[in-house]
Amino acid sequence: METKDYLKILRDEIHSAVIATVDGQGHPAARVIDIMLADDNSLYFITAKGKAFYKQLMDDPYVAISGMCGGEGSMNKKAISIQGRARNIGSQKLLEVFRENPYMAQIYPSQESRMALEVFQVDEGQGEFFDLSAKPVFRDTFVLGDRTKADRIPGGYRITDQCRGCGKCALTCPQNCIDISVRPAVIHQEHCLHCGNCLAVCSYGAVEKR
Repeated sequence: METKDYLKILRDEIHSAVIATVDGQGHPAARVIDIMLADDNSLYFITAKGKAFYKQLMDDPYVAISGMCGGEGSMNKKAISIQGRARNIGSQKLLEVFRENPYMAQIYPSQESRMALEVFQVDEGQGEFFDLSAKPVFRDTFVLGDRTKADRIPGGYRITDQCRGCGKCALTCPQNCIDISVRPAVIHQEHCLHCGNCLAVCSYGAVEKR
């Protein structure tokens, strides 16, 4: 899937996500915010100018966003996380926000009451998709804005040429996503949980963080 597909899941299937910022004392602050709009390479949310959230965004535009959808207590879950920059675009797209999210009119019923609202666009950053409903689990990374997949910061683990082919890593992998038929063994990143078992058990120092 492409970035636009993951952003559509975030907007339509998850919709309410946790957005984290940093306050004036350097402490983390988080709240649940609805994702109002999404296009091919960015997403949009709103907040009121009088909120602490607004001030934090204006002082430091970098945010971490995380949301999950799926049945409670089930494995049929999808999660998306994004780290990026939120840009204030004022009242741009505010009409579209209310058109696409009619429930907002119950909270801000008049044009006068909507004067407090401004729109923020996350148009630069990196995201990760995680699907627990797949067997084995599936994960993917994506980028927002003008960046390309080559700009992504990799996560997880890799196996280097120090590998001796002993197979300990594969025995401890909960998703069986390490191929030991080749040397060095290969971790299939799209199924990796990033649990670190392989790093912990390797006797040869062959596993390293990506």
